[in-house]
Amino acid sequence: MAHVVVEWTDNLEGQADIHGLLALIAATMREGEMFPWGGIRVRALKLTDYVVADGRADDAFVHITVTMGTGRAVEAKQRFFGDLFDRVKRHFAHLYETRYLALSLYVEEADEQVSFKHNNIHARFRSTP
Repeated sequence: MAHVVVEWTDNLEGQADIHGLLALIAATMREGEMFPWGGIRVRALKLTDYVVADGRADDAFVHITVTMGTGRAVEAKQRFFGDLFDRVKRHFAHLYETRYLALSLYVEEADEQVSFKHNNIHARFRSTP
């Protein structure tokens, strides 16, 4: 399980490649053995109601929240998500240099005792050679 929600301010419309960001995150999550492919979900929510810092209209942010299952070593998570965040920063490098922009990534672990899933997508990847 790895669910990613990207929240982004609507004042980035037409400037930020949000779909490209989603594709980058999903591709990164498919690398290695960290996440089963069938459990990867990456989506974006465009925010129209927000206040950043002092409320100036030109301030923008992109916030990424990753929710994943438990059981991975801290060092592995630090390495993986540190690399992912570096990729996100490179993705937004031009915008970061030309406008006010805050980037953040938080990782949360789901409580498996109260996490419910019903997913037949995993089977497709088990049967792929």
